[in-house]
Amino acid sequence: MPRPAAARKGRIEPTGADEDGRMDDDDEQTRADFGDAVNMTAGELKDWLDTDDSKAVGQKDGGGESTGHRSGRRIVEILGKKKADLTDADLAHMRKVVGYVRRHEAQRPKGDITDTDWRFSLMNWGHDPKKD
Repeated sequence: MPRPAAARKGRIEPTGADEDGRMDDDDEQTRADFGDAVNMTAGELKDWLDTDDSKAVGQKDGGGESTGHRSGRRIVEILGKKKADLTDADLAHMRKVVGYVRRHEAQRPKGDITDTDWRFSLMNWGHDPKKD
């Protein structure tokens, strides 16, 4: 169950942060799991999200941007933040990314994955399985 964010000096503090801004063990585990799941740099992911292949895959609500593509843009933002600046919402999204990557990787198709929607979808979530 997510904990509410603590407000201090008009900004959102990290989940579970103590008065010195240190994160608790759950947040550290989230960051470690996210670091394992997201193996693309912010620059690589940003460049990928500009491609037609990136925009062509994923579940689209109402024909607009796919969930994965939107997530990729959010991941780029998170990767650009300092640890102390991560919010509850950032940590929740990081957990969502970890879950998606783990579930999707378990569905790996047989054969060459280079030009597959499966790989392209994972890349929208910051994970390139060709880097494994």
